[in-house]
Amino acid sequence: MGREQWKKIWVGSAGNMVEWFDWFVYATFAVYFADAFFPKGNETANLMNTMGIFAVGFFMRPVGGWLLGRIGDRKGRKAALTLTVTLMSASAILIAAAPTYAVAGYGGVAVLLVARLLQGLSVGGEYAASATYLTEASDPKKRGFASSFQYVSMTAGQLIGLGLQIVMQRSLSDAALHSWGWRVPFIVGALGAAVVFYLRRSMLETEVYEESDAARDEDRGTLKALWAHKREALLVMALTMGGTVAYYTYTTYLTKFLSKSAGMDKSTASLVSFCALFVFMCVQPLAGALSDRIGRRPLLITFAVGSTFLTVPIMTMLKHAGTFWPAFGLALLALLVVTGYTSINACVKAELFPTGIRALGVALPYALANALFGGTAEYVALWFKKAGAESGFYWYVAGCAAVSLVVYLTMRETRDIDLHRVKDEPLRTQAAPVPTN
Repeated sequence: MGREQWKKIWVGSAGNMVEWFDWFVYATFAVYFADAFFPKGNETANLMNTMGIFAVGFFMRPVGGWLLGRIGDRKGRKAALTLTVTLMSASAILIAAAPTYAVAGYGGVAVLLVARLLQGLSVGGEYAASATYLTEASDPKKRGFASSFQYVSMTAGQLIGLGLQIVMQRSLSDAALHSWGWRVPFIVGALGAAVVFYLRRSMLETEVYEESDAARDEDRGTLKALWAHKREALLVMALTMGGTVAYYTYTTYLTKFLSKSAGMDKSTASLVSFCALFVFMCVQPLAGALSDRIGRRPLLITFAVGSTFLTVPIMTMLKHAGTFWPAFGLALLALLVVTGYTSINACVKAELFPTGIRALGVALPYALANALFGGTAEYVALWFKKAGAESGFYWYVAGCAAVSLVVYLTMRETRDIDLHRVKDEPLRTQAAPVPTN
């Protein structure tokens, strides 16, 4: 992989890291600011309300997927990536400055809601824009490896957020964190977004997009063009379902699960998540490179089988882990299983569509699946907990993985598709040889 390609991957990944830092710190710091925006009362109910607003951000992701996917296909990947980080910076500033319930009543909730709507718009386009950019910018024989840096950067953003939380937990009192400390990560996120905006202004467009006839196609990036590839769009939704539920269960929800259900103190729970996520981040490129050798489907199938049959025992044992090492081992096992999905899902989805509809084709169906399953995962978990049937959530996660397993078993291999030669006919008419090595 040449120096120019590494530069494109670095710039795309750096922005993705900041985007997902801002997205995830809302979830990781929610335990500290949930009571700030609602009347004093039931702590679990306030956390549910706060995570309900978190879920609203996911429901804006389809709108962001459509809008920014359209821009990415019509104006270029660079234009979409620059706009996403601008929206994210604005949302971080709003959350950092949001008034509490004691100051403005439910006015603070309104500001929080607007900020999450902006975040939903931004991330709805960021995933597809970065997935498309990283896939197109890489060596055709190393697309799995290159696109794996999307989840490297996503996880790095979350690790920075968790690391900041751990430092603040050890340097500030619990009262200070609940009072004003939770605003700090959003200020950091806004500053980081400003830096990335500068970097993205000078980033290079991908050769696949520049050399494609799609740049002159009037239907590029439109719903009409996407409708011609509705089979692939439905495939993206189905293959995303199990992966996104499992991912959010073992990332954003894990810390709260360990503290609220397993009885760990917040700092230990955060440390478990940090250490497990660090190892998870490091193995993404290895799994991506493996997919370049053996194909995408074997990794996806391994993930789905593992999540279907291991989720219930892993979550059950996590609830009774008690101390750091057992919890770390179980969390790491779960995340290694999820790696079969996270390391390659970006390139698999990008490989399904031709250049003129690639950004929108990835963005909209992926965002819809996340709105239905990823964004609601924590809320569903808390609902089961409040209903006194927490184990029901474990079966829900396993069931979603089982549905995706059926899709993985029946879909075709995408590793050997030439992005330069994929035309505007539906993918089912394209020759895509199944690797035999």
